[in-house]
Amino acid sequence: MNEDHAALHARIDRTNELLQRMLAEVAKTPSTHAIFVDAGYLYAAAGRLVAGTEDRRAFDLDAEGLIDALIDRARTVFADSRLLRVYWYDGARRRIHTAEQQTIAELPDVKVRLGNLNANNQQKGVDSLIRTDLESLARHRAISDAALLGGDEDLVSAVEAAQGYGARVHLWGIEAPEGRNQAEPLLWEVDSQRTLDLDFFKPYVSRRTAQAYEATTGRPTREDVRFVGAQIAAKWLAARGRDTLVELLPGHPYLPGSVDQDLLVEAEGLLQYSLRGQADLRRALRDGFWDHLQAQY
Repeated sequence: MNEDHAALHARIDRTNELLQRMLAEVAKTPSTHAIFVDAGYLYAAAGRLVAGTEDRRAFDLDAEGLIDALIDRARTVFADSRLLRVYWYDGARRRIHTAEQQTIAELPDVKVRLGNLNANNQQKGVDSLIRTDLESLARHRAISDAALLGGDEDLVSAVEAAQGYGARVHLWGIEAPEGRNQAEPLLWEVDSQRTLDLDFFKPYVSRRTAQAYEATTGRPTREDVRFVGAQIAAKWLAARGRDTLVELLPGHPYLPGSVDQDLLVEAEGLLQYSLRGQADLRRALRDGFWDHLQAQY
């Protein structure tokens, strides 16, 4: 019996020694954090705060400077942690990078992830991208902390998924001139909250001059007009239903005069640009309109 007890104690001692070694290794491993930026929220909230508008065309954003500032802030908040990278989530038509998004993607320690833009120029798929990344990084223990700059209630599931694997999620918001620009259910779920104020964003957001703004609203591209055509088609179909669509399809590629005129007037209103005498743009408008309708049939 004494020999059995001695052997048992020896095994327990070896097990304790192994556990101590493992804990020592864990203690040596630095914590890792990542920053997740919902660019749609960022542009809207920072534009409203600094420039008084959510229209991206009306102000310039120094994304590189702002990202550096976010990294510096995270370095202060997570003092004993190293940065994995910054994830920048935005929308783009057909998920093709714009020139600005390409510039951001080329920055060190930054990963740009693109959702789509629907016919109403709204981001689609961004929340699911954030959830996928948050959950995957937490599951593989790639991060211990996540700084999430966003405000949409749809991000709640992303927070819960990451927390389920032991990561802590810290919600960063942007000061709202009036009320609140983050969903309450999101505020309830996160591990901590902090708000970045006007002084933080002032150096990186500047309103464009009237001349610069007008330059961005000059002659639209064929792709811009085609997209507006699809946008109007989506509204048209929602208002009139599929029965009207069935009646319209046999006339492709021609539109009844009244429909074509309504399409032109609404497009000019959305584009803030006259399409009269612009045959190539008128064709692009009709093409976009038909493309959307045919995709729904």
